[in-house]
Amino acid sequence: MPAPKVWVTGLTVGAIAAVAVLAVKADEGTKPTATAPRPSASASAQPSASPTKSTAAAVPDDSGTGRRVVYSLAAKRVWLVDASDAAQRTFPVWPGTVSPDPGSYKVDVRRDATTGSDGVQIEHIVYFASKSGLSIAFSNAVDGSSPPAVASGTQTSGIRMGKADGSALWTFGETGTAVVVVK
Repeated sequence: MPAPKVWVTGLTVGAIAAVAVLAVKADEGTKPTATAPRPSASASAQPSASPTKSTAAAVPDDSGTGRRVVYSLAAKRVWLVDASDAAQRTFPVWPGTVSPDPGSYKVDVRRDATTGSDGVQIEHIVYFASKSGLSIAFSNAVDGSSPPAVASGTQTSGIRMGKADGSALWTFGETGTAVVVVK
């Protein structure tokens, strides 16, 4: 009976040979190539005078200029806008029952984590306004969930978002950052 070293060596050589054969076969196959998309026959030869934007991606016209966080009450959406007025990110939000009035604000306080008024653990809390005795802030649930339904008559002022969006707003919304609330 051959020694165990001989068996191991034989199996290793066989495995290497099999992998080499498979690699050669794979190299003989067709290879993907990138091709530029062809314009359709109905496409105009002239560029459009004004590029179209997705409604969700378009920063609201009445939101000012410069680096800012824009919050649309009607769209339930936030935009992170850079100094050149380009949206760096936009995402939907879940507003509380108390909303800030339209206008311009500044991020005045930031807090890493706490428990929200609905009992949910939240993080990335970015405060910017107050109304009806409540502080209004952006935040996200630690577990990434949407806020639970609140009891009728309960006042909540948190504006929740998904976890990745909360992280992005936390990074963008330093103390002093402009926040513009539009209808």
